[in-house]
Amino acid sequence: MSAPVDQWSNGERYEAFVGRWSRPIARELLRWLAVPAGARWLDVGCGTGALTQTILADAAPVRVLGVDRPDGYVALARERVADPRASFLVGDAQALPAADSAFDAAVSGLVLNFVPRPEQMLAEMARALRPGGVAGLYVWDYAGEMQVLRHFWNAAVALDSAAQTLDEGVRFPLCQPTALAEAVQAAGFARVATRAIDAPTVFRDFDDYWAPFLAGEGPAPSYVMSLGVARRAALREHVRANLPIAADGSIVLMARAWTVQGERN
Repeated sequence: MSAPVDQWSNGERYEAFVGRWSRPIARELLRWLAVPAGARWLDVGCGTGALTQTILADAAPVRVLGVDRPDGYVALARERVADPRASFLVGDAQALPAADSAFDAAVSGLVLNFVPRPEQMLAEMARALRPGGVAGLYVWDYAGEMQVLRHFWNAAVALDSAAQTLDEGVRFPLCQPTALAEAVQAAGFARVATRAIDAPTVFRDFDDYWAPFLAGEGPAPSYVMSLGVARRAALREHVRANLPIAADGSIVLMARAWTVQGERN
């Protein structure tokens, strides 16, 4: 199987796939960081603006700058977030459009593992923070309790062993607490700590669960859409057979994120 090509271009499709599940994670991350009101925030890989919206609602910032590479995501964030304290720029997480020591807090949700050089992204976050500023990041627990994807990849690999190379649980060893802590410490942060944050993911029925996998936004949907009709149907039924579907057709799963925070020296 060829190397994975992750599609990230359509913000609405991303929201339907996994973006919506990151919002409760974001709220708990901010409570954990406990940054005082009136801070200057940087949201690295801001996506559709979910984390920025949470900062605006819960953290009383003086300003928030969101940066992301796909212009479609930035456009959707600008459309959804009208608060004058927020602004959004198209930019690279590995070369942030931010001055040295310009921010009190820098956060990033579900981005670090998709950056070609995560160590450079962390170094850029440190550069943009003032001394004593705090960084907080979270990534999905792909190999464990990000159950929406774990059920999918378990089924995909059972039918196609080559799919294992595309499984985020295999591709992203960074997405576990020890590796995250080591990466943040290596970027020059002190008082590094990690924790798990869980959020429920509730689907009204199997179609509600399966529809986002047909949109092509992200590794799993890209894999689904690369399959022929027969193989796609077989995968659909294998996933369905192994999900915990309740008598009323609903499906209740859990999305776990690994989070990390550190203070810039």
